Amino acid sequence: MNLKKINPNLQQALTEAGLVEANELQQHTFSAIKSGADAVIQSALGSGKTTTIVLNVIQKLEKAQGESTRALVLVLGKEQVLETVEMFAQLGKYTDLRVIGVHEKTDMDEDKNQISAGMDILVGTPTKINAMFSSAGFNMTTIKIFATDDADEIVRLRQDSFIQRLSMSVEKMQRLFFCSQITEKLEILADKIMVEPLFFEDEE
Repeated sequence: MNLKKINPNLQQALTEAGLVEANELQQHTFSAIKSGADAVIQSALGSGKTTTIVLNVIQKLEKAQGESTRALVLVLGKEQVLETVEMFAQLGKYTDLRVIGVHEKTDMDEDKNQISAGMDILVGTPTKINAMFSSAGFNMTTIKIFATDDADEIVRLRQDSFIQRLSMSVEKMQRLFFCSQITEKLEILADKIMVEPLFFEDEE
């Protein structure tokens, strides 16, 4: 994929997955995300937002490290959890990054055990992640990158309080919203939790 200074292991996995050319969304946002800036990224459905999250998280984390979770990815529901975890497996195949997906149907105690044994990336639904956080299921203070996919939908479902609560527990981390529409509520939330966020909007 034609992105500047992309990790060679990630590059190989992308090529094998048929992702040879970076699309517009990936080209426009890669450098900003790599720099650690907070960002709100709006693009149409099917434009590769989830792929963009996954490749950027892999690029930033590179390899397994310690026992603490370093990336948190919030997604809309169980189906999205499974799809995102599968994408991490595919694009992270040449790394040793450890990924777990949690949703309303996964067992809380089992999830906690897996996380405490050592985990790099946690993918989950807002309600499940909030319940885990409330019961000390994982430590937010080690999170370096916090990405929310379908952020506009999650906010529309009035789950923005979960995002705010999780975000407020860590002072220094990168916060990313990916959405199909930048709504007023999403802008208000970004204003509350992000530091000078960059806004990327699809021209179409």
